[in-house]
Amino acid sequence: MSAIYENETIKIESEESEIPWLKIFTQHPYKEMSEVPADIKFDIYYLLDVIEKEMIAYYNPKKINIASFGNYVPHVHWHIMARFEEDSYFPEPMWGDKQREGNLDLPDFGIFCEKVLKALT
Repeated sequence: MSAIYENETIKIESEESEIPWLKIFTQHPYKEMSEVPADIKFDIYYLLDVIEKEMIAYYNPKKINIASFGNYVPHVHWHIMARFEEDSYFPEPMWGDKQREGNLDLPDFGIFCEKVLKALT
């Protein structure tokens, strides 16, 4: 995992995976979304929207998955994943049962991250 963007309240990290996968974390370790101040909630939803739109435009996935669990990491964070019929787990979640060996030939993830950063500035 490496941070691709951060400010005083939010950090965006990439997740090592066969699919494009970013995570948005609050800088403060809020346990529940209801604890997050309204302005930071607004920022999170704005970032979710930007990342989703950039994933759709760049990767043309079958589906975007957005999730927030925090059972293992009780710190508010959101997962944004581009999903493809050819990925190893589709249609299961990435935490589910593996369905096959993935066979993806995707555009460069680094360029995608640059596009996200450009969209945020």
